[in-house]
Amino acid sequence: MTRIGRRGFLTGSGAIAASGALAAVRVPAAQAAPPAMGAPSVLVAPGGRSTADSERLAQMMLLVGDNGQDLNLEYLNVLIDRGLPKAASPRKILVIGAGPSGLAAANLLADVGHTVTVLEANGSRVGGRVKTFRGVFSDPQLYAEGGAMRLPDGHPLVLALADKLGVGRRPFYNSDVLPATAAIPAQVPPVVYKSWTGEQWTNGKAATFTQATPAGRSLIQVNGTKVTRAQYASNPATVNTTFGAGFSTSTTAALSAALQPVTVSQGRIDDMVQAWAKIFNSYDDYSMHEYLVGAGWDLPTIEAVGTLENLTSRLHYALIPSLVDHAFIRPDAQYWELDGGTASLTDALAAKLGSGVIQMGQRMTRLAQTDQGVRVWTTAESGTEDPDGGGAPTGKPQVWDADYAIVTIPFSAARFVNFEPALSYPKRRAIIEMHYDAATKVLLEFKTRFWEQGPAGFTGGGCVSDSPNRFTYFPSHAPAGSPGGVVLAAYTWSDDAMRWDSLTDGERVDFALDNMAAMFGPQVYQEFTGVGLSQSWLRARYALGEATIATPGQLHEHFPDTRTAEGRVHFAGDHTSLKPAWIEGALESGVRAALEVSQR
Repeated sequence: MTRIGRRGFLTGSGAIAASGALAAVRVPAAQAAPPAMGAPSVLVAPGGRSTADSERLAQMMLLVGDNGQDLNLEYLNVLIDRGLPKAASPRKILVIGAGPSGLAAANLLADVGHTVTVLEANGSRVGGRVKTFRGVFSDPQLYAEGGAMRLPDGHPLVLALADKLGVGRRPFYNSDVLPATAAIPAQVPPVVYKSWTGEQWTNGKAATFTQATPAGRSLIQVNGTKVTRAQYASNPATVNTTFGAGFSTSTTAALSAALQPVTVSQGRIDDMVQAWAKIFNSYDDYSMHEYLVGAGWDLPTIEAVGTLENLTSRLHYALIPSLVDHAFIRPDAQYWELDGGTASLTDALAAKLGSGVIQMGQRMTRLAQTDQGVRVWTTAESGTEDPDGGGAPTGKPQVWDADYAIVTIPFSAARFVNFEPALSYPKRRAIIEMHYDAATKVLLEFKTRFWEQGPAGFTGGGCVSDSPNRFTYFPSHAPAGSPGGVVLAAYTWSDDAMRWDSLTDGERVDFALDNMAAMFGPQVYQEFTGVGLSQSWLRARYALGEATIATPGQLHEHFPDTRTAEGRVHFAGDHTSLKPAWIEGALESGVRAALEVSQR
C-alpha cells in the first residue's frame, strides 16, 4: 500500500443448480439463442485415476464426512454453538498464520483449555488476505478493501461467525441499485442453513428482508461501444456483435447455458456425490477454454463472454474452479459486507484470543518434529508487508516448542520453509506445484460520490471495460456525514493483474484514473482527492499470491494432499478447501484442523 499524490456455489447441499447430465446435443455457436452447448464428447480419464479418487473429491466439494455426515452442519455447531470437547489433557499448540483459518482454529482450541500460540509473519496486522485500508484517506471515516470484500449469502460459517462476534453486516450490492434503495435494513436476516439431512440450522428468528432491485445503470464499455447494463440486457446483440459474435442473449445467459451439462442440481446427497464424481473424473483435465471449444463455441463467442464475464484471464485454468466462482459471483446473488470493513471479523477473532497469544513479526523458516513434539524457528521481521518495504531478518532466530502445530500459511509461503524430516512426497509436490494466481486492486478516493448523482445515478455494482482497469466496483454504503467514497477503480486477475504488478504504485494510480475518466469523463480528475492505493497479492511478501486456482489436472493430482496431517503437523487455510479465495473455505479448514488436533 502506498499513499500517492495525484500522479473476489455451494453450501453443503449444493447451491449450483442445474442439470446433472454430462452430455447434451451440440448446437452451433452463432445463432439467435444463447449458445447452449453440450459438453465435449471425448471424456477419458487419465491412466491411474480411480473412481474412488473422484468420489473423494466430490465428497470434499459437498462437505460429506467419512461417515456420511454433513460437515457443514457439524462445523456450524462447533464454530458457532458448542465448540470443541473440553480438553482432558491440555496441550501446547502452535498455529502458524493469523488469517481467518488460523484465528478460528486458535480460538476453538484455546476455548477448551489448550495453550495456543499464534505465530504471524506480518508485524503490523492480522488477517492475511483479509485487509482493510483504514486511516489512509483524506476523509478519516472512509475505508476500503485490499482483499476480501463480499460475503455470499450461501456462506453460512462466515456470516454466522460475524453475527456471533457482534460484527454488523449490511448488503453489498454486486449489481448497482438506485441510491434511494441502498438502505441498511432495520433487522438483518438470520443465517439459515438447510442440510441435506433434513435438519435446519439458524442463529435467529426469521426476519423479512427484500433485496434491492438492480437498477442496471452501471456501464459496459468495450470495443468503442458504451451502454448501461439495462441497455445491454434489452438488446445484448449491440455489444455481442462488436466481438463478431452471433448470439443475441446476454453473456451471463450464454455462459450459464454452456455450463449446464457440468453442474449439479440439489437432490439426494448420494446422487449429488456421484454426479460430482463424474464431473471431476471427466473434466478435471479440461481448462475452461478447452471445454468451451470442445462444446462448439467459436472464438468471437469466447471473447465476448470472456470479456464481460471476467473469464478472459482465467480461460487457461481448470474448468471446475470456474464452475464454483460462476455459482458465487452472479447478478442475482445476495452478498453482505461488514461494518468497519472485512478486517473487523479477523480483528474480533484476534481480540478474543487476548494479549500475548499472537506473536507478530515472526516468520517461520524451519519446522522440525519428532514423535514427542514440534519445534519451530522464526525470524523477527522488519520493514513492511509490501515487496519494497525492506524485510531483512533481525536478531537471532527464535525457537518455539509445542505438542502439535497447525500450518495455515499459503503453500506459496511454505515453499520457503525447511521441514524436518521432509514432508511426504505428495505433500511436497502439492507445495511446489499448486498454482497461486495474481490479483491486483487499485483504489481511488473521490471528494463526492458523483456516480450517485443525477438521473443516471447508481449505488454499488460494477462497470466492465476492455481497458486495463477491466472491472470497477463502487461502494454500497458510506459513513454517515461522509460526502465522498473510495472506488475500486481496477480489479484484475491473472495475466491482467501481472501487467499492473509491473508498474510502480504511482503509475497504477495514474493509469486507473485515466481509464476511469475515459468512462465517466473529466469529472473524475476534478473529484479525485489525490489519494490512491494499490494492492498486489502476488507481490505481497507473506501471501505470495491471491489464492490457489487449480490448473488442469491439479485437483486430482494434488488437492487431497493439501489437507492431510504429517505426523504432529496439521494443515489448514483456504487452499485446503474447495472454496479457495473465500473466507468460508478458510473457516471450514480451520474448524477441520482444530477438530483433528482435539481428537488426538
